[in-house]
Amino acid sequence: MNKLPLMALLQACLITVSSADAPAAGFGTATLAHSDLGGIGAEKGVMRRDPSDIIKVGDLYYVWYSKGPKTSGYDATVWYATSKDGREWTEKGMAVDKNPQAGAWDEASVFTPNILVAEGKYWLFYTGISKHMKVRPDSKIGIAVADSPDGPWKRLPDNPVLKNSDEPGDFDSHLVDDACLITRDGKYWFYYKGRQLGKSSRETKMGLAIAEKPGGPYVRYEGNPVIPGNHEVVIWPQGSGVGAMIGTVGPKKITESLMFSEDGYTFTKTHDVVNVPHAAGTYRPEAFTESGKGDIPQWGVAIGKGKLPFIKRFDVKVK
Repeated sequence: MNKLPLMALLQACLITVSSADAPAAGFGTATLAHSDLGGIGAEKGVMRRDPSDIIKVGDLYYVWYSKGPKTSGYDATVWYATSKDGREWTEKGMAVDKNPQAGAWDEASVFTPNILVAEGKYWLFYTGISKHMKVRPDSKIGIAVADSPDGPWKRLPDNPVLKNSDEPGDFDSHLVDDACLITRDGKYWFYYKGRQLGKSSRETKMGLAIAEKPGGPYVRYEGNPVIPGNHEVVIWPQGSGVGAMIGTVGPKKITESLMFSEDGYTFTKTHDVVNVPHAAGTYRPEAFTESGKGDIPQWGVAIGKGKLPFIKRFDVKVK
């Protein structure tokens, strides 16, 4: 597997995705172009990071993200923005605030949101922690639901819908984070990252939980983790299967790659990726349709580097 060299083009970075073997998943060759244009931020004294996947409602694209005063996402609230073309974005306001209830599991920070569209409603998944700037073994994921992508958002009474495992030996006993949702086989597939107690962030792995209803209950897959490393969860329907993009953190044999699974559980590397986008959220028009027509996302947004993180767009050209 040979990684292709990085090429510069004006203000964009061209990133080649090269096929490792015959593309059984239906992948082609793709080029990702990062640009500082078409993003949200940067702004002095403001951090924006960890964008959700993108949905389109009517003639508007929607994205949600973590926003706060610090570089870290562990002191944040969930905000959202809209766009008519996916390039020029308008920040609309806060979607989910920190829980004002003293001692609540999501009292200190809410961050890394993602969206599910189901049953005529919008289900906003988010991570919460209870202690300021601390990712203790109490990281959990909850859901807020609304009739409109503009809110208002109401926390589910059954929150959190997924919490870190009580078994110290499990891969997700320290934290769970970074939800990514698709519909499959008439059910709701919830991919997430987890870390075991005593392990470093480089040993984060990807798990799966499945529910019959969008609000849960979500039941962990018995064979977790489904990918042995993945700090950033980027998932989409790929034909009859599931595609995944792996970032720079994890085992070298799978980092900076695309992977494919026919059954949604067992993933195989199919491509190398040079300069993979950081904490990407993608536009996946088939994510909730079960059409069997899903393909590698054509564009998305990711974290841009600066004094404080901001959000920038990237594009994908598939050959």
